Amino acid sequence: MQQRRISRRDFLQTTGAVSLAALLSGCFGVGGQSGGSSGAQSIVIWDISTGNQQKLIQDITAKFNQTHPTIHATVQFFQNDPYKQKLQVAMGAHQPPDIFFGWGGGILKSYIDAGDVYDLTPDLNADPAWRDRFLPSSLGAVTFNNHIYGIPNDGVQPVVFLYNKDIFEKYKLSVPQTWGELLNLVKTVKQQGLQPIALGGASKWTYLMYEMYLVDRLGGPQVFDAIMANQPNAWSNPVIIKANTMIQDLVAAGAFGSGFASVSYDTGQASALLYTGKAAMHLMGTWDFGTIMNDDPAFIQQGKLGWFPFPAVEGGVGDPSNLTGVPCNYYSVAKTSKAIQACVTYLKDAVLNDEAVDRRIALGEIPPVKGIEGKLSNAPHSDWLLFVYRLVQKAAHFQLAWDQALPPQPAQALLTNLDQLFLRQISPQQFSANMNQTIGT
Repeated sequence: MQQRRISRRDFLQTTGAVSLAALLSGCFGVGGQSGGSSGAQSIVIWDISTGNQQKLIQDITAKFNQTHPTIHATVQFFQNDPYKQKLQVAMGAHQPPDIFFGWGGGILKSYIDAGDVYDLTPDLNADPAWRDRFLPSSLGAVTFNNHIYGIPNDGVQPVVFLYNKDIFEKYKLSVPQTWGELLNLVKTVKQQGLQPIALGGASKWTYLMYEMYLVDRLGGPQVFDAIMANQPNAWSNPVIIKANTMIQDLVAAGAFGSGFASVSYDTGQASALLYTGKAAMHLMGTWDFGTIMNDDPAFIQQGKLGWFPFPAVEGGVGDPSNLTGVPCNYYSVAKTSKAIQACVTYLKDAVLNDEAVDRRIALGEIPPVKGIEGKLSNAPHSDWLLFVYRLVQKAAHFQLAWDQALPPQPAQALLTNLDQLFLRQISPQQFSANMNQTIGT
């Protein structure tokens, strides 16, 4: 829970000139060959986990090898940005590892379109117990044309509102159920001389959470689906213009204070506004629970942190149960692997098996697996874990963050234009016109 999401914005930063040979040399062994004197089929997995998560994967893989003598799985770990360069180049050369870590969305789709990713749908359909183990909303980011190209490998991370209970209790504030109630709450908090909502505008991707939720609450998932389908002028949908008008009205109402553009989320500044009592609320991914637990554990241990889902929007047609954020991280299988069935066996028997689920819960993660309410109830911070799990469990739709779902160029343009929108340097209509130019790029 303490690591924040890895998104498209990170991918776009890895643009250094690195040779193909340098990136591929020494990165992975050849899968599907003998694993030594045992004659076991060898598969290689790329991953970026660190710390306790890395130890968990190493342990689970070691046990898998012991119980599957005909398969030998080896996991290679990389740092985030170097990994993404290695994977991009390996895919371009059609020489990926057998199993690779990913985030779904547009990057995965580009690899699928190039013919480099194995379709797991037949294997999942052949084993309904495995297929039905996962919460349906967690598979959306790896599902294309009703085919599934990845399996969840860690915890869900939706975006929710966090709030300071001391502030709410002091001023007798109620958790808002609708957008109108949230606007009234903003006015009340501002009248008390406090910042209503923390916002790390310097990080730019933080703006996206308001855009995604308002568009979804107003118009439902089909609005962004049209963008992903490269429909001409899809960004000019009246729903998007209305959502962006509402965002600028929120900024004008002083919801984020006057200096939000210089506040960074990545350095912890935005989260600190909440737990130090300078701001009443913060819209952020559930990874922020871990950030606060690390920076000010007493704030959580003393029961001062509250939470609620993004409110419904009056007159909107979107389902209020819909979520945005990071449905999960995933493992996918390379179509070029010489040991595809061994890879499928690893995904089925090792990834998020019962032991892995138990250990991830102990680390504060919330695996997208059905029927784990009892385990979550017995874990530390069970009220938080159950809140997040039930949100995902009941979600009619879980939208992968747009900066991950979109191809690189439109994703970067989106963040740039959102920055200008929040600073009121461009109008909602200008935002749409600018983004329409990125369709199909």
